[in-house]
Amino acid sequence: MIPGINDGWTEDIPYDRFFDFIAPDADRYGILLERIERLNLNSLVVNVAGNNHIFIFPPGQRLIQNSGGRFPFWGQDPVMLVAHYDRVKGSPGANDNSIAVFHLLKAAATLGQRGADRWIIVFTDKEEIKDGESIASQGSFSLAEKLRSWGLENARIYIFDACGAGDTFIISNTTDHILKHSASPGITRAKQLIRGLRDHALQTAHYLRLEKVLLAPTPFSDDAGSLRAGLPAQTITMLPAREANPYASLLRNRPEFADFLISGALKSPSERRSIPETWRSLNSAADTHLRLTPQYYRQVVTFAVELCR
Repeated sequence: MIPGINDGWTEDIPYDRFFDFIAPDADRYGILLERIERLNLNSLVVNVAGNNHIFIFPPGQRLIQNSGGRFPFWGQDPVMLVAHYDRVKGSPGANDNSIAVFHLLKAAATLGQRGADRWIIVFTDKEEIKDGESIASQGSFSLAEKLRSWGLENARIYIFDACGAGDTFIISNTTDHILKHSASPGITRAKQLIRGLRDHALQTAHYLRLEKVLLAPTPFSDDAGSLRAGLPAQTITMLPAREANPYASLLRNRPEFADFLISGALKSPSERRSIPETWRSLNSAADTHLRLTPQYYRQVVTFAVELCR
């Protein structure tokens, strides 16, 4: 028995390999492929710019693996659920982003059983970038460029990141703060796409009667690289209410805090203490399974599945 885990969630497939996945020397790519095979999911590995991205499609969807055919859903607007499977060296990566990977594995199996047929799940590589690297070096940047060339520029992309700690859904509006300073010729279309993604997420939360939902800026995820490549995406994350509520109050009293958070300008210890503790623990040795809240996993999986309706 793992200390701090007492409700048996790790006995459920695919979560039964979770602790192998967050082990210090884990072959995360190999474990993920093994879980996909165990669940009999319809998958395809695509290497883009040296990064291995893993795609899962509805059962029966024909996969084109050569340049002679079109990629699945060419010219269509499938819902694309995304979670990165890499982690920062030295961190267990329990919440960032291991648990979201397993949530989407569960969602893929559920969608397959329900016969839903207009979705794609993607596990991305190299979300975490090192100091000195630009957003353009993020795996999602080159992947977004490739998706556009594959006729998926209209895909409705939802990124699940740090979705294992807390009871409050945070629907990110980080892109609003970025786009308001942009003079890009495609800014109007980008804003329309983001608005549509966010409205669908909020409508889905309302349909599921989720009581704790907050629209607020969040740390960057794969949405940064994707947006830079011209493919807007909507990030979903979670926080405990005891952190989400003070954070919402802070944003009301100090609207400029959002820009400071997004720009990375919060450097001093006193400033960083204003960031929700869950986010401060990410990319560090503190990101362990002890921070996870398994009692809310089903809500996240259900939300992901419902987005694909």
